[in-house]
Amino acid sequence: MEALAQKQKPSLARPRLGFLGVGWIGRHRMQAMLETGAVEAAAIAEPNAEMAAEAARLAPEAEIVGSLDDLVAADLDGIVIATPSALHAEQSIAALEKGIAVFCQKPLGRTATEVEAVVAAARRADRLLGVDFSYRHTEAFQAIRERVRAGDLGQIFGIDLVFHNAYGPDKPWFYDPQLSGGGCLMDLGVHLVDLALWLLDFPEVTEASGHLFAGGEPLAKRPDQVEDYAVATLTLATGTVVRIASSWRLHAGRDAVITADVMGTRAGAAFRNVEGSFYDFTVELNRGTARETLVSPPDAWGGRAAADWARRLAEGARFDPEAERIVTVARVLDRLYGR
Repeated sequence: MEALAQKQKPSLARPRLGFLGVGWIGRHRMQAMLETGAVEAAAIAEPNAEMAAEAARLAPEAEIVGSLDDLVAADLDGIVIATPSALHAEQSIAALEKGIAVFCQKPLGRTATEVEAVVAAARRADRLLGVDFSYRHTEAFQAIRERVRAGDLGQIFGIDLVFHNAYGPDKPWFYDPQLSGGGCLMDLGVHLVDLALWLLDFPEVTEASGHLFAGGEPLAKRPDQVEDYAVATLTLATGTVVRIASSWRLHAGRDAVITADVMGTRAGAAFRNVEGSFYDFTVELNRGTARETLVSPPDAWGGRAAADWARRLAEGARFDPEAERIVTVARVLDRLYGR
């Protein structure tokens, strides 16, 4: 009888998600979440009919609606936001104030003030808030962090991170400072700042300085533009010095240059993208002149941050104080922009 009762017991309902913006990134994250089996797509809001139709093929049971207001009214448990940066904070807060969890593309806001407001809304609502800091979830960076935490690298005194995109974004709003909040540093450098601090469990940033350029000139001379080249130096309370470089449309000789070198007193770790790829990475552990490969492709990492958020939502996770780290990253960017 007990076994029969177990069979007849209804399964718990999966969280119902709404997807706001389903361009390439939005659809990719949708697919990653749905493939977990932990959540279901209930509604899609996307002004581009072709993109909405593509998303509907992934989730034919989802209702196509017109706006965020329609999503908020659709009895959802979570909303996934992949819209232009200028909208992220306002849309996230609107969902959270209705008691709906949020997973948002980076940046969560154009300034630290916007990010603080979103995190405060999540805290008040006691709802799960996630941002797509996807590079944390690569096997490559996971391997580096494990070695750092285990003490295999010794004391970390330097971290160099680079992200050069030889193309740059193809949407005009990226190049409008009012809509984007910044250029390559906001788009690519945000990942580098997050990774450096995450690798070391977010020590205090005691000093931060940056140099931003647009078309080869200091950005200060071109306030109506966003930077296409940025270099920055952070000094951490641990004594570690972090150097960051990012760019759009650099003459890189390949599609992308994405690297990280973590330098310690016992060993170093070298992260590299393979043949200009945006997706394939290797990591080597270096001791003197000896090298050991820790990670090599393939690694289907792109949707892991989204899938992790979906699973946690299904498990009943509420506000996570780890979201405060998003504010920390935003404050560092503000300092680099001189805000």
